[in-house]
Amino acid sequence: MGRVWRRRVAAIMFGVCMGAAALPVWADEAAVLLTQLSDDAAARAKAIEHGRGLATFCANCHGAQGVSSIPEVPNLAAQNPDYLLAQINAFISGKRKNAFMEGLMRVMEPADKAALVVFFSSLAAPAPRPATANDMAAGKAAFSKICARCHGEAAHGSETTPRLAGQQADYLRVTLHRYLTMSGERFYAPMTAAVYQLGEKNIDTITAYLGNLK
Repeated sequence: MGRVWRRRVAAIMFGVCMGAAALPVWADEAAVLLTQLSDDAAARAKAIEHGRGLATFCANCHGAQGVSSIPEVPNLAAQNPDYLLAQINAFISGKRKNAFMEGLMRVMEPADKAALVVFFSSLAAPAPRPATANDMAAGKAAFSKICARCHGEAAHGSETTPRLAGQQADYLRVTLHRYLTMSGERFYAPMTAAVYQLGEKNIDTITAYLGNLK
């Protein structure tokens, strides 16, 4: 039993003891499959190929290699698989709002969810975009002070937090404004608090900085 699996089992058992509401968002059949794939290279390779086929439809917006040509649509290449699965579940539950994505995610089987996220996580990360020296310096200072404690100094995230390095600037800008204004499409109290600390004036700078990271 791998280390990731042991951590998840412990969390699930804690959630059972605390009540159903305490269960983590990934505590479902797709998450179990995702854990199994992390310990089985052959099964993972097969799932990636299955995910590649499923992603043919996703490519219309997110790009064939998970790098979107639409500024407001996020890159999914090299994104952390647990985070991607959590977002699928958020669309299914309605916690994250987008009518098209909500409908699309609700028809997916558990094996499809697991295959799709391992496929996108297997793709090469987006190439860095140019940024000015001022944006790099100011963005790095703001990111290190406010964001790095969750997203990591290199902005690669973790199992539960997204990779931000190389992400679309317009997508990040729109998302940060949604947290800042609490418009309803995205809600996560720690993020709203962090964006308030960041301040609207620093949003353009930090998104330019993140887009330049490898």
